[in-house]
Amino acid sequence: MVRAVLFGLSAFSLAACATIPPAEQPVSVTGSITYRERVALPPTAQVEVTLADVSLMDAPSKTIAQQAFTADGRQVPFAFSLTVDQRLLDPRHSYAVSARITDASGKLMFITDTRNSVTFDGRRAIDLGTLMLVKTH
Repeated sequence: MVRAVLFGLSAFSLAACATIPPAEQPVSVTGSITYRERVALPPTAQVEVTLADVSLMDAPSKTIAQQAFTADGRQVPFAFSLTVDQRLLDPRHSYAVSARITDASGKLMFITDTRNSVTFDGRRAIDLGTLMLVKTH
């Protein structure tokens, strides 16, 4: 009787382990940003690339991942890599990447002006290619 109970408990605990899903792997969204103008950035220029949930038209977007850095004298193109926890993604929602470059005081210099949609379809790595920024006035 004791053996039967112990065997039943061990089988139950093994079955419970089998139903726990494996840990979700992160998704990597990569690409680069550039602009057409032949303008050198100041060394203090700030670069920011953001992945956001843009599902709701009448509400602010929700930032999912972000990369920000100082140009430090480097010039475009700048590569970016955003790591996304798959548990934060909802397959019913829409996601997009945007980028901006500001000077040290925060004045906007360049920005993406088109929607750069990201489709999360089970791939672990998504390459968006080159995103084009436009100069602001």
